[in-house]
Amino acid sequence: MQSNTAVDSAASANPGDDIVFNCPKCGVALVVTAAASGMLVNCQGCDQPITVPAGSLPSGKKDAAAEVNAHLEKLQRCLKENESQRVEIASYINQHSIQLHRWQLRLQTLEERKKELMDEILGLS
Repeated sequence: MQSNTAVDSAASANPGDDIVFNCPKCGVALVVTAAASGMLVNCQGCDQPITVPAGSLPSGKKDAAAEVNAHLEKLQRCLKENESQRVEIASYINQHSIQLHRWQLRLQTLEERKKELMDEILGLS
């Protein structure tokens, strides 16, 4: 377990990366470095172990994260559209394959009928 004073001294080196939160047990305000996010520390007020919550990103990182999220959403929309078009084309291929099979059966029936008629003609001659 890491003491809160050690975390606080690290936080003072880079105040822009601090996480400010209240102890859920005694309500004392605490400040720790963002690197301590998710770690178990002792509260300075009640000396009870508490987990440091996830901190928020600095504005520059927020902008970058927003850009990444926007790009990710765009890619997900494109992926959905692509999948929709793929399913539509696969359906067309299936429909045309069925139609082709029907025409092949019809052609086979006509060829058989032609053979029967030719045999009948040869039988009469």
